[in-house]
Amino acid sequence: MSIEELKIEIAKKVFETDDENLLSELDMLLNYSEKVVLEELPKHVQEGIKRGLKQAEEGKLTPHDEVMKRYAKYL
Repeated sequence: MSIEELKIEIAKKVFETDDENLLSELDMLLNYSEKVVLEELPKHVQEGIKRGLKQAEEGKLTPHDEVMKRYAKYL
């Protein structure tokens, strides 16, 4: 599905709903513009994010389904 098709599908659903809470939440989500600035986070969080990004660049990733299989017994 292209981005244009997705937008049309979402717009259809918005026009069809009368759920005021859902529409209010969608409005807040679409208007949310605050971004987290890395430098504003605690140092240990910054280091963890940088470490994770480096690992991703190096291809050291585990697919989601593999992680879920491994830890399913704990959930």
